[in-house]
Amino acid sequence: MASSYSHCFYFVFFFVALLLSEVCGNRLGDSGKYPLVVSTWPFVEAVRAAWTAADDGLSAVDAVVEGCSACEELRCDGTVGPGGSPDENGETTIDALVMDGVTMEVGAVAAMKYVKDGIKAARLVMQHTQHTLLVGEPASAFAISMGLPGPTNLSSPESIDKWIKWKENLCQPNFRKNVLSVDSCGPYHAKDAANTCVQANPMGTIESSPSRFGLHSHDTIAMAVIDKMGLIAVGTSTNGATFKIPGRVGDGPIAGSSAYADSDVGACGATGDGDVMMRFLPCYQVVESMRRGMEPKLAAEDAILRITQKYPDFVGAVFAVNKDGMHAGACHGWTFQYSVRSVEMDEVEIFTVQPATVSMFT
Repeated sequence: MASSYSHCFYFVFFFVALLLSEVCGNRLGDSGKYPLVVSTWPFVEAVRAAWTAADDGLSAVDAVVEGCSACEELRCDGTVGPGGSPDENGETTIDALVMDGVTMEVGAVAAMKYVKDGIKAARLVMQHTQHTLLVGEPASAFAISMGLPGPTNLSSPESIDKWIKWKENLCQPNFRKNVLSVDSCGPYHAKDAANTCVQANPMGTIESSPSRFGLHSHDTIAMAVIDKMGLIAVGTSTNGATFKIPGRVGDGPIAGSSAYADSDVGACGATGDGDVMMRFLPCYQVVESMRRGMEPKLAAEDAILRITQKYPDFVGAVFAVNKDGMHAGACHGWTFQYSVRSVEMDEVEIFTVQPATVSMFT
């Protein structure tokens, strides 16, 4: 009798193991199709760092943190990490976000001073609080209390020199509007309402001033990772718009604007004029469009079109990647490049998207 029970036990065990093997074998990660890393701009070293982490078996969240951290350390384009993009007071602050596409949890920090590790601080918010976003000096204090190095001066000789030259240029260009000042650098006061006009035409488009955003005045790393299990995460990091008004928060730490992920669907990353982009939540739109069956190409194009219909002078871009690994980019106002590493590639590849067009690859 004992022998019969033993044989029965081993049969059940074998059957369950076979079933699990069959189920797991059908998972995206076990198909040999992943990992996959996609990032805004030619941030090749950041993509390599994320790819190595994911290829070693780390989760999508951990790989995103590794990739964005590499960009912060390298101070990509001077607009990610410490040492760049001074505000009107000459200070550098950091915005960052990480999102888990499985749990939909988000951790983010904004206008954070004194702590250089933006993406790690964002992950700490996700891991150790029930909040989504912490801002300003309290965000710095939280990050330091959780073990990150600080307080640290986030300015650099380059950022201070840039700020001094801006002051010498009578604080132009800047992000002020409808204001009066004693001199060009303030203090500023609101114009009388009677002298303020709304810059809109009958067609509903907004007549904006010349863009303050460009490749060397504002940039964001937005990164998506699909790990070996087929699970998706996104992350962002930026030191924001150069000469921004102190306290300004861009779209970098705003889920759905700078980045969004859902492991059942795909992910999106964005870069550009965050003050405009956060009004449209383009990455949320991209993912929801893909959920309804749109390919990444059309989803990215649609999200950009929604913005440009209202803001024809808008400058920005998005990339889209679905859960099957198809990716695409769309842009307006500049030529956009994004970086990809997949299992089919021996090295990171850079894809170029022209304004008002879409590039799609599988």
